Amino acid sequence: MVCAQVEASPRKHWQKVLYERQPFPDNYVDHRFLEELRKNIYARKYQYWAVVFESGVVIQQLCSVCVFVVIWWYMDDGLLTPQWLFGAGLASSLIGYILFDVIDLGVGRKESGRTWWADLKSTLVFIAFTYGFSPVLKTLTESISTDTIYAMSVLMLLGHLIFFDYGANAAIVSSTLSLNMAIFASVCLASRLPRSLHTFAMVTFAIQIFALWPMLQKKLKARTPRCYVGVTLLFALSALAGLLTISGVAALLFALLLISISCLCPYCLIRLQLLKDNIHGPWDEAEIKDDLSRFLM
Repeated sequence: MVCAQVEASPRKHWQKVLYERQPFPDNYVDHRFLEELRKNIYARKYQYWAVVFESGVVIQQLCSVCVFVVIWWYMDDGLLTPQWLFGAGLASSLIGYILFDVIDLGVGRKESGRTWWADLKSTLVFIAFTYGFSPVLKTLTESISTDTIYAMSVLMLLGHLIFFDYGANAAIVSSTLSLNMAIFASVCLASRLPRSLHTFAMVTFAIQIFALWPMLQKKLKARTPRCYVGVTLLFALSALAGLLTISGVAALLFALLLISISCLCPYCLIRLQLLKDNIHGPWDEAEIKDDLSRFLM
């Protein structure tokens, strides 16, 4: 905006209005223009440990992907039987199901209106269909090369991490797309296992760790933050221990990644907030702050 100096009558003062004819050019502003300048009025102030706590969601999801890959590696090498994986997953799901109700004393179940019997029927139907279609899933990608399967799985898991709902209100967030990409990756990897029983156990485990586990973690975070922090640390250590049995270099790199996300990134965010310099003034677009919902009836 150009400041034009105009010789005007001292009795005529410039006004910021459009409905009155004034002896000033259209682009004229006076010395009071910058008096309404405001900086960082909508900037949020972050606390370091609060940001570290919020980064636990990202840590949890990275560890979930790591644990899934480690379990698949064990299954592919014959170090883990599908019977043991299915049994351990079933027991863990039962414990998590009980904790899910204990955390909020059953308030969430009463609000949703679902019963234990309905959940049991849904579980049995899912297990039956997955077991019945496991031979189909096993042979679904026989015509595709193994390298292509691995590349697709990596891309799908990366997409799962990108589109996962970490609690941010952004257009890129899509819980459905994130879960579908994770299940697609699990089907691709499970199709390269020796038998259809391996495929069944792997797909079932994928549902547990990518669909059920985040629900429990979300409730733990909301109800018992201290327990959530403890579970996050234990889960991260378990993922690192499992990855260490496969590759020491990969475990070291993964540990550096977790430390960077949980400690270094929050520090950088807080330091960069000090350099934030958003300006607001009369040049901003007009905002309607009144409640207009009554006009939508």
